[in-house]
Amino acid sequence: MSGVKEIARRANVSIATVDRVIHNRSGVSEKTKNNILAIIKDLDYQPNILARRLASKKLLHFAILIPAISQETEFWKAPLSGIEQAESEIKQYGIKIEKYFFDQNDKSTFVKQTKKILKSEVDGILLAPSFIEESLEFTKVCQYFKIPYVFINSDIPNQDSLCYIGPDLFQSGYLSAHLTNYAVDKNGKILIINISREMDNYHHLLRKEESFKAYFRDNHKNNEIIKADIRQTDYQSVATKLKELLTIHQDVKAIFVTNSRVSSVARFFEEAEIKHILLIGYDFLNENIEYLKKGVIDFLICQKPQEQGYKGIMALYQNLVLNTAVDKAYFMPIDIITRENYKFYRN
Repeated sequence: MSGVKEIARRANVSIATVDRVIHNRSGVSEKTKNNILAIIKDLDYQPNILARRLASKKLLHFAILIPAISQETEFWKAPLSGIEQAESEIKQYGIKIEKYFFDQNDKSTFVKQTKKILKSEVDGILLAPSFIEESLEFTKVCQYFKIPYVFINSDIPNQDSLCYIGPDLFQSGYLSAHLTNYAVDKNGKILIINISREMDNYHHLLRKEESFKAYFRDNHKNNEIIKADIRQTDYQSVATKLKELLTIHQDVKAIFVTNSRVSSVARFFEEAEIKHILLIGYDFLNENIEYLKKGVIDFLICQKPQEQGYKGIMALYQNLVLNTAVDKAYFMPIDIITRENYKFYRN
């Protein structure tokens, strides 16, 4: 309480007035509020959150809804690790995190989990909006019940989310095109590959594809760019499709894979002894790093998925526990990983 007393003394107001400002309650003039906030900043005052939370005796429930880790990709292991790190830091404040997972190849599993969440008493939600229409239906209900939600990894523009934490998808694809441009001549053919069963719903892959093409268009490059959607994601199906594509397009100089499944393409390259095609894809995963080390993958675009999970939970904590504002968007850095620098990268 001594900190609050000192703030009240300096501001020449009552302790109750300082308490209203700290807890973002009404009844304080803007001038007085700004003066108190300035003193709080000057003193670097941190309210006793633990005591306040224990006194309230109210348990806060956060729900996370993200894809399950699968045999096809371990990408979601990293955000989950970040979520668990945040959980270990804030659980002492009476916060419980319920974890819900869906199959990213099956939107019905996403819908099933949203229904489970809505039947529970949840105070905030961390969501990977992999399926657009289903995510919009879910968040519409969240808005109705005034449940704050945070998007990670991919965003749905113009939605009333508390915030978005993840990559700038447009700049991510644009950067990949810029890298590709250095490696191919003006006549080099480029292949964009999307690998996903639910392609029509995976808007973040399509946004990367569009921004990749936009780079070449904006910079008046006339390279032929073709694209292929591979909807059967097991390795044999991917390999069969790649063999077909590269038989038809024998002059391809670069391949851009819009997600973490670039390792499937790399495996095909290694087995077919293909060494003349530039290969760019996403994410700092063990299988991708192995092909990067061998020189099969040339560049990996990485955007700190573990930090996304951590910051997503902390945004809910900041809003619901600290009662402080949250930035509407927090874009992750777009990191370029090569076999020369991968050892020094921290996910």
